[in-house]
Amino acid sequence: MKKITIAIIFVLLFLFTADVFYEVNFPKVNLIEIETDKIKAGEEIKIVQITDLHNKKFLNNQIQIYDKIKEINPDFIVLTGDMIDRNTKNYSYVYSFIDELLKINSKIYYVSGNHELDHEDVDAFNNEIAKRGVDIIDSGFREYKDIDIYGTKYYNNIPLLNNQPRFSLLLIHDQSFVINSPDGFNLILSGHTHGGQTRVPFAGAVYAPGQGLFPKYSKGLFKIKDSWLYIDSGLGNTFLPVRFLNQSQISFIKINSK
Repeated sequence: MKKITIAIIFVLLFLFTADVFYEVNFPKVNLIEIETDKIKAGEEIKIVQITDLHNKKFLNNQIQIYDKIKEINPDFIVLTGDMIDRNTKNYSYVYSFIDELLKINSKIYYVSGNHELDHEDVDAFNNEIAKRGVDIIDSGFREYKDIDIYGTKYYNNIPLLNNQPRFSLLLIHDQSFVINSPDGFNLILSGHTHGGQTRVPFAGAVYAPGQGLFPKYSKGLFKIKDSWLYIDSGLGNTFLPVRFLNQSQISFIKINSK
């Protein structure tokens, strides 16, 4: 009986380790669809969101991620912060990652996360990615077809909007700043939580920064007042390279006309 118990424990540990390795190193594409009457009839806007890379280098040099993005063929790409870790010293991985993204689509909009802003070389990092062609919108907005794209970096105040005729998209790293007051945006794209990294059945994330244990807003699409809030669980990790029931991912957001 004791040998059977040990064998069962060994098998469970092996399965858990194999699952963690897969979820950490083989990202998926998560599809989100939003309908609106604020874009032209028959129009479709395709966005790829990437968040919380934390300078992670994937197996096979990230080729699997680039192939997925090429297949989506997005109108533009958004990076919602923490592309590096606050302790990152070697930027070559993330610069190479961004260079490959720019080859796929030259329209990349970026907002800073807490790890960038906590880094002593944040200005040098931002200057370098801007030189490469990334559009940093830590404040202000850009226009793309029928969409106004707003950005705010971590710690910054949120722009205030009234009911606008154009579709309004906000890029923000930490959704906790908008959970109680989405301020009129049609869609908010965020990251920061990593989906809790480790999740449990029925209960969801065990912990999320800023929300504590078993947070309500850890991952996925939420309707708050008249706004849609989407939290992407991201590509990378902090502290430990562990994910469970929470596969690393990029997101494919489709905005369709009603």
